[in-house]
Amino acid sequence: MKVKHLVILAIMLICIVAAAKKVTTGSVSGTIKDTAKKSLSGMKVECFSENMVRGVTIADEKGNFAIYNLKPGTYRVQIKSASHEPYLSDEFTLKAGKKVKLKPVLKPSANPPANPESHLMANTGKLAVKVRDNKGRGLQFVNIVIYKDDKRLTGGQTNEKGLAMILNLPPDTYSAKCMLIGYGEHKVESLKIEANQTTNLSIVMQRAGVQLSTVTVSTENDQAGSSRHLEIADRSAGTASGMAAMPYAPPSPYTQPGVMMPPLAPPHNTEQYEAVKPNIFHSPLAEPLSTFSIDVDTANYSNVRRMLNQGYLPEPTSIRIEELVNYFAYDYPQPEGEHPFAVYTEMSVCPWNQKRNLVHIGLQGKKLNLTKAPPSNLVFLLDVSGSMNTANKLPLVKESMKMLVENLRGTDKVAIVVYAGAAGEVLSSISGNQKLKIYNAIDNLQAGGSTAGGAGIQLAYKIAEENFIQGGNNRIILCTDGDFNVGASSSAHLTELVEQNRNKGIYLTTLGYGMGNYKDNTLELLADKGNGNYAYIDNLQEAKKFLVNEMASTLYAIAKDVKLQIEFNPAHVKAYRLIGYENRMLNKEDFKDDTKDAGELGAGHNVTAVYEIIPMSSKETVPELDELKYQDSKISEEASKSPEALTVKLRYKLPDSDTSIPFDVPVYNKTLPLDKASETYLFSAAVIGYGLMLQNSEFKEALSWQMVKDMAKANLGKDVEGYRAEFINLIDIAAKLWDKQQQEENRDFNKGY
Repeated sequence: MKVKHLVILAIMLICIVAAAKKVTTGSVSGTIKDTAKKSLSGMKVECFSENMVRGVTIADEKGNFAIYNLKPGTYRVQIKSASHEPYLSDEFTLKAGKKVKLKPVLKPSANPPANPESHLMANTGKLAVKVRDNKGRGLQFVNIVIYKDDKRLTGGQTNEKGLAMILNLPPDTYSAKCMLIGYGEHKVESLKIEANQTTNLSIVMQRAGVQLSTVTVSTENDQAGSSRHLEIADRSAGTASGMAAMPYAPPSPYTQPGVMMPPLAPPHNTEQYEAVKPNIFHSPLAEPLSTFSIDVDTANYSNVRRMLNQGYLPEPTSIRIEELVNYFAYDYPQPEGEHPFAVYTEMSVCPWNQKRNLVHIGLQGKKLNLTKAPPSNLVFLLDVSGSMNTANKLPLVKESMKMLVENLRGTDKVAIVVYAGAAGEVLSSISGNQKLKIYNAIDNLQAGGSTAGGAGIQLAYKIAEENFIQGGNNRIILCTDGDFNVGASSSAHLTELVEQNRNKGIYLTTLGYGMGNYKDNTLELLADKGNGNYAYIDNLQEAKKFLVNEMASTLYAIAKDVKLQIEFNPAHVKAYRLIGYENRMLNKEDFKDDTKDAGELGAGHNVTAVYEIIPMSSKETVPELDELKYQDSKISEEASKSPEALTVKLRYKLPDSDTSIPFDVPVYNKTLPLDKASETYLFSAAVIGYGLMLQNSEFKEALSWQMVKDMAKANLGKDVEGYRAEFINLIDIAAKLWDKQQQEENRDFNKGY
């Protein structure tokens, strides 16, 4: 029976791959130049057959044009310009799966305009777009697509103020679509563009599931002339094309202006998280060594943000404090010696229990110049199953991947594998500079079917191995909600597959999307075993942070299997506990064992770990240990004389090595007063406090939401991207939700009396 099922699955896989590779259309492209071999931009290019226009586009600033999805047949290309004689190509035959390359040369017009560049103005107009939400706030990342006769002509995207300008539109009547994840698709018909004029399009977008309001369109003359103003009533359905309608999510009262929020969580929730059991205090006399792997994941922070913005507190046992802390960059010194990362340490008073100290340990990876980085062999493994058919899943995946593609070089390679009921390759590995082809492959994806995640991962590794770059960055980027429900989906099978390929030099990065059926535990495990990193993408800003701003640290590892082992001096430390890293703990014997896997450090990345310690000078009592029969558990004279409170021991491997390199850094028994502690120390302490409050931890002592906020607000530092300011906002949301929950619990308790 098993053999029969395997044969059926193999046949399905072959059919899917064959169907994905079968191409039924062709394309025509070229570069427009004049007789002096100068590129001509802004030209309208039409491709026609049988006296009918089959495709139209506008040449870019370098004169390049391309028209895709043309059925097999006989065509001609026509180009018109006020400053040049009309161009009409010879007739050519286009076959399925083939490309025709033209080299149009336009001769100067016998009566050229006085301004040599005026053909761009005399022949074209502009479209100025302003997009707002229903509170008048500008919406960033809105995709604007211009159509002529239902064929895509050109487009643009709004900036942080919700503004976009589309240039070089030939005078004509067009339609336009405005799309933003989480908002209803907005369509405008009869959009007239006139020569020398700017048409202003003002749009108010509502969240998905709500009808859109009236669109205001006006036109201003670019030179002298009249203006016109008209109202277009839009009655579109309010859902993006190809997306399932999402329940309406009213704007959160805690949301920052301009930040796109996802819709509310569905009532049926099957999300899965590995329960965290916080580390406890240990005595250095009994356990002098604390050993763990670094963790560069940040998924827990953005996932918690999503929950708070949807109006509910996360499950306390799902909080991974190390991922909250490592979401932020800290001002650590750059490495200068032989090692690819530097180590920073600082010990000061614990703000919420001043009988104790916090020991801050930071690793700073060496930065990488991306222009000189090794070439990348990337395989995008994209979940297109039915569970991804919501606005905050596959549509967000598409936009995320396009952000990454935008920054790839010609030396990089990209392939795309998708999986639903079975897996298939929709784009064979091609150069990163063939961006339009990659964009088209991404844009054509649609969701539907069950989730054969195991088959997808197998195919992705096969393609990555076939295109392996020796000495390069070979990596699979998996985008999914983690809901594998068909085929090889057991954790044991998947992790074994990932580990085998990890040893071949192919790493795995996992990006999580969506809610309701989200499987955080699966994605964290796969990234951990795949020598990769794990992030949760809840909006386009997070995609930009992880895939653009932090591209080097996301894609390029400078050290692998990075382990820390802290040895505490019992003469100065009465007890210690590691805050976070509960699922990264290692046995002390694993530290020198080079067969044991640990975390990877990316280029320019920094990683932070914090210990809470009870100093020997504290009057706080800790449980006493029984006397040992066969060995001495007393403090040695050497330990008493040492000025060191602890030693940070590290081991790591270079990316192409299997042998670890050790070094250590002593931390002296000097406790800084809180008013002398660094901004880095105090802000990270605030993030820890945030995590302890969300956990409702037994170790939170005198912590309060106000203390957390005050600490964070006073230590924002250079917050260029606004991540720390957003954190302040999240503290406020959490505090209000916490108070509400406490009131409800008290009310329910009092009902019993």
